[in-house]
Amino acid sequence: MLKQYSVFSTIGVTYQSSYDFQEALNYLNQARTVAQKAENRNLEASALYQIANVYGLSGEKQKELDSLNEALALNRAIENSATEAETLNSIAGTYLSMGEPQQALDYDNKALDIQRRLRFRPEEAKTLKDIALVYSSLGDYKQSLATSKQALEILKQLRDRNTEAITLNDMCNVSRKAEDYQQALKHCNSALKLSQEQKYFLDEQNVLVGLVKVYELSKDYPNALDNAKKLEVLASQQNNNFHKGIALFFLSRVYLASGEYQKALESSKEGLSAWHNMGFRLGEANSLDYLGKIYNALKQPQQAIDTYNQVLALRQQLADKAGQADTLYNLAVTERDRGNLNQAKTQIESAIKIVENTRSKVSSNDLRTSYFATVQDYYKFYIDLLMQLHQKDPTQVCELNIQDFKIKDKCNALALHISERSRARSLVELLTEAHVNIRKGVDPKLLTEERQLQWRIDAKEKLLSELFSKEKPLTTTKQEIESLLKQQQELKTKFRNTNSKYAELKYPEPLTLPQIQQQLDKDSLLLQYSLGEERSYLWVVTPNSLNSYELPNSEKIKKAATNLNQLLKSPLIAGASAEEKAQAVADTTKAAQELSQLIIAPVAGKLGQKRLVVVADGILHQIPFTVLSDQKRQRSGEQEAGEKVNYQPLLVNHEIVNLPSVTSIATQRQQLKGRKMAPKTIAVLADPVFSADDERLTGKTPQTSSSLDIELERSALQRSLKNINRSGLDRLPCTRDEAEAVLKMVLPSESFHAFDFDANYNLATSKQLSQYRLLLFATHGIFDNINPELSGIALSLVDKQGKFQKGFLRLNDIFNLDLPAELIVLSACESGLGQEVKGEGLVGFTRELMYAGSPRVIVSLWKVNDQVTSLLMQELYKQILQQDKSPAVALREAQLKLWQQPEWQNPRYWAAFTVQGEWRNNY
Repeated sequence: MLKQYSVFSTIGVTYQSSYDFQEALNYLNQARTVAQKAENRNLEASALYQIANVYGLSGEKQKELDSLNEALALNRAIENSATEAETLNSIAGTYLSMGEPQQALDYDNKALDIQRRLRFRPEEAKTLKDIALVYSSLGDYKQSLATSKQALEILKQLRDRNTEAITLNDMCNVSRKAEDYQQALKHCNSALKLSQEQKYFLDEQNVLVGLVKVYELSKDYPNALDNAKKLEVLASQQNNNFHKGIALFFLSRVYLASGEYQKALESSKEGLSAWHNMGFRLGEANSLDYLGKIYNALKQPQQAIDTYNQVLALRQQLADKAGQADTLYNLAVTERDRGNLNQAKTQIESAIKIVENTRSKVSSNDLRTSYFATVQDYYKFYIDLLMQLHQKDPTQVCELNIQDFKIKDKCNALALHISERSRARSLVELLTEAHVNIRKGVDPKLLTEERQLQWRIDAKEKLLSELFSKEKPLTTTKQEIESLLKQQQELKTKFRNTNSKYAELKYPEPLTLPQIQQQLDKDSLLLQYSLGEERSYLWVVTPNSLNSYELPNSEKIKKAATNLNQLLKSPLIAGASAEEKAQAVADTTKAAQELSQLIIAPVAGKLGQKRLVVVADGILHQIPFTVLSDQKRQRSGEQEAGEKVNYQPLLVNHEIVNLPSVTSIATQRQQLKGRKMAPKTIAVLADPVFSADDERLTGKTPQTSSSLDIELERSALQRSLKNINRSGLDRLPCTRDEAEAVLKMVLPSESFHAFDFDANYNLATSKQLSQYRLLLFATHGIFDNINPELSGIALSLVDKQGKFQKGFLRLNDIFNLDLPAELIVLSACESGLGQEVKGEGLVGFTRELMYAGSPRVIVSLWKVNDQVTSLLMQELYKQILQQDKSPAVALREAQLKLWQQPEWQNPRYWAAFTVQGEWRNNY
């Protein structure tokens, strides 16, 4: 029996290697029958595994999955943990190829648990490598690379050079997707060196493929073509049609990218023929996809559409959902370009249905966010398409049909809805989840794991405080904390998956036009932007009207916005002359007018003196709209050459607030409806102790600073540290003056303050702060653009005994707080910044504070001067506490007061702080 099984199995594998899949299945099924008769479940599982491989190669994904699940059941029945883990990995790979990344991640993690329990190090490394690929498919490139590095460490210990080369090549591909081409080439070249040393053809081929892609995307076409031709040489040496098809496919890609369309067409057709003759449908689909692109480049749209329809049929047979969405998008673009707007609408809606379905199945909020960022082009295209339909006929009614969501409205109104649908979805879901007890009903083992993890984080944070204070290298400790924080996030995802309350949650649909209008009042005007590669759009909404406008493309807007942003963030040199200061103001106001001409001028006549509610996009998230020019009052285009610019910022006539999306504010209003007001007025944390050398510990009075040192332009007193590897934190003496001035405005019984050592992490995370309606954190803010999770608010790093303690209030810590405050002010630098994520905007302090319970926050967009900020904050709280103004009105009044003073006229002094969130005065 065993010999007969071996014969059938060997013949089946031979047919598989020659791509005769039907014969392969015939012999492998005979092998399985032999194993069943012998009641040998181990051999039967092995046969099923081989059968699954054949189905996978032939593109029959569901049959592949069915065979693997049968093999999995057999392995579990005979308690064969090693092959169970291997089968779990294969199931994960199949789900990934079917466009089901969450399922893939779940199965890979099950395999990883087994491999770690049994200490199967080689298998653990390969599973980590597979998990990295899943993260990459979800757009989390940073986590993908970090997971690959874990795999590499194991592989180097095991001296598994082949798998190490494969992993390095995977890292090359991920870096390429992240558009870090230099790092991609580094990984690819390391992989190529290893594969050539091992003389392993497949590894070398895969690396050359990676190099072709990197050079192609970085527009280095000579090197891309050189590596594509190396692929062709390798295929000839192997005399293998399969590898010849790969070489021809990449040759056609390079020719297409470099504009040699005829050569691209010839290579593509030759490669396609090879795939078709072999019956390799995945290769055939990929080649047809590029053939469609070539036809489009050759201005042959009908041939392109016919080709894409063939691709779509193949992708459906292969159960490749991500591939289907991409092909539908290509079809939509082609139909749009030849004027068939309604056909294009049908295709892009079908693509978005797939995207929304895939996203809904991803359990991790972070991974939903990163995945959503990778598909923003679909939404941008849909918005543009609807706006083109509107421009063609402003009275036309469009119908929207996505998932179970169906509406009819004017096309520009539906475009606004798609804009809402494309942004801040993760924030909306987080706000919906905010009042669910994440730990309720969770396995006690997981809670124990969480406690142990928190102990490790606390220990590392204390070490970081000591290193930070002593200005010692922090890189290793930061990386360790980053890794622990990531584990903590993964644990929270497990909590959610096992909490029945989360399964019952119904997330709100993004708002339609009537619902958006319900969120506005008669004194408010919504300005919602969408920046696109070809055209950008602006919707202006009131409670009873909608107007839409076409704006320049994103590149033109980005250029103007970046120029303004750089001028706003550039500190003046200490001791600058009056002329130099005046020139800085002139340069900044000119840049503000140039951007205003692009994004404000078209709607200047509709602004009146209304409150402006801004939903920004892209680079505009980093621009304070208060600084933009009031285009009603002055038209820069009408000025004579050399005439002095008459600049008046929007600040003068408009209260301005910012929102991640209108849906997010609607969700928050619903969540906070009926919430009891905190009983007391204000709590302030200010002037923490950052060093054991601080005079409050040593008793030594610091040296008196010269007048030059305390110049208001001096950057050393600013409340920010861009790179926390470079230096320690300076004390911020003005924060104490700021806090004391604010506290004088309320009765002692209504206020609380924590200065010096008392302004510490334990207080900030205690329940004590939940008793106050207003919270002010006056200290350093640290934003880490490379590792956003390490961003935080700096509190006391040492205690009264001079011992180092955990002192950074991280984003993750803020996320876990319960702060029912009506306003939180981060009087710190860059507190309004965050990691820019397509579809979510700036993910940072604002998002976490809203989740913690505050309907509005005031944060800064750049490094602010300590003394100027102190003045601004005192005026802000005077307006709130003594004049009973809303935070948005109060901030405007405070900024106006600074702007009207000649020494503070430069917008960099007064414009950094913005109001994010609720504008209604309900505190």
